Amino acid sequence: MEIERHGTTRRYSDVVAHGQTVYLVEVPETLTADITAQTREVLASIDRLLAKAGSDRTKLLMVTIYLSDMREYAAMNEIWDEWVPEGCAPARACIEARLANPGYRVEMVVMAAR
Repeated sequence: MEIERHGTTRRYSDVVAHGQTVYLVEVPETLTADITAQTREVLASIDRLLAKAGSDRTKLLMVTIYLSDMREYAAMNEIWDEWVPEGCAPARACIEARLANPGYRVEMVVMAAR
C-alpha cells in the first residue's frame, strides 16, 4: 500500500494518507485571535485538508486537541459542538500543553477514514 503525502515540506506534510486512513495536524493562522476564532480557523482547515484526501468530518476516527490554557475548554467546545455532525463524534482527547508557538491557543491532531 502506498503512502500519499500532500503539502509536503522538509519538516512535515499537511496530510498523510495510508490505505483508507488519513492523518493530519492543524494549527491556527491568526496568532492574535481568541480561542473561538482560532478554533474556527483550525476546523475550517481540517475540512479543506480532509477533502483534499478524499474524506470529510463525518469520517473522523480520533482527534486529539491541545489547548494552551484549559480554561478555554468550554469556549473551544462551543465551536467544536457546532462543527461535528450529529452522530459522527470521534474518539477524542483534550490536553493542556505548551504549544510550539506562543500565539497558538489550539492545535488538533486528526485521524479519519476515507
